[in-house]
Amino acid sequence: MIDTHSHINFDEYKKDFDYFLRNLKDNEIENVIIPSVEPKSFNDIINLCNKYEMLYGAIGVHPSEYKTYNSDIEKEIYKLCNNEKIKAIGEVGLDYYYGPDTKEEQKIVLRKQLEIAQNLQLPVIIHDRESHEDIFDILQDYKLKNVVMHCFSGTPDFAKECIKKSYYIGIGGIITFKNAKDLQETAKIIPLEKILLETDAPYLAPVPHRGKINSPEYLKYIAQKIAEIKGVPAEEIKKQTTINAKRIFNI
Repeated sequence: MIDTHSHINFDEYKKDFDYFLRNLKDNEIENVIIPSVEPKSFNDIINLCNKYEMLYGAIGVHPSEYKTYNSDIEKEIYKLCNNEKIKAIGEVGLDYYYGPDTKEEQKIVLRKQLEIAQNLQLPVIIHDRESHEDIFDILQDYKLKNVVMHCFSGTPDFAKECIKKSYYIGIGGIITFKNAKDLQETAKIIPLEKILLETDAPYLAPVPHRGKINSPEYLKYIAQKIAEIKGVPAEEIKKQTTINAKRIFNI
């Protein structure tokens, strides 16, 4: 399996990183994609990806960190994307949960980064929190190679609109929660060829580890839940989502 969104560059995982990665391999994890959140994490991600064959990265500025974005950061993103281990722009997007008064500033930063993805013909990993309509409208202005809707939280109808545009849907641990009925209904209608597995570690650990620090090793629980919802073997979920990830991110 491939964890297409996991922040394993965070301090929670640094105590014995080599052992941590060996354990992931023992739990069927072939690759992990580490998206950046803020500019100060760029070099850490680059160094980890260069050192470990199984790791790949995405470079971008999260909407919560929009104030850190400037022309120098933009130049740095372009430069770092020359590294063959960097496979996408991300995670970028809009987040209206904490700062609805910052919508316009967030949109400006998002547009600048979508332009980078378009210019470099890289996939883009989208963070969308309470901003579905604005995100979707903005994406229509760009010719993007591949769009990943990370940690999908929209309705089944919104998922249908994304699928019409050939976007990929990232599904994480939330799908295992009892109160995640909308996401579970959404998973039923998403073609398996458009699903990506992700943990968003260290956040949102799936049942039976809910409330604990998340890890890519828990990806199997997400695959099992999707298999249960779709009525197919878990191995089919693991196989097809891995094919999807390798195709999108050129792994």
